[in-house]
Amino acid sequence: MSLDRSLKTGGSLDKHRNVLSRAERVAKLKGRGKFDMDSGDPLGLPKVGNRKVVAGGKAKKKGPAEEEAKK
Repeated sequence: MSLDRSLKTGGSLDKHRNVLSRAERVAKLKGRGKFDMDSGDPLGLPKVGNRKVVAGGKAKKKGPAEEEAKK
């Protein structure tokens, strides 16, 4: 019998997720200086954006003719 996708463990939480747990939101807000661990209330936290940033595309490989022309 196969295991349902939602029940798998391990590296499944390493991928990008848009929804963060309360502990993850508190950690992000604490890093930004918007949450105090001593007096802050963990209920009713503001929304925290979790955007995946993709930087550029693939680098173009240079052929031997282009390398010689550059010299």
